[in-house]
Amino acid sequence: MWFEKIKQYYKSGIWNQKMVENAVKKGKITPQEYGIIVGKAYQG
Repeated sequence: MWFEKIKQYYKSGIWNQKMVENAVKKGKITPQEYGIIVGKAYQG
């Protein structure tokens, strides 16, 4: 659920990389999903 929303937000420019990182910290998406969305490994 969150993954698809955040992926779309990032793709459309509504969210930046830091916002996606915060979603991982809050447990909304996994570090693996972060990598799929931004194209980089999650550094934490």
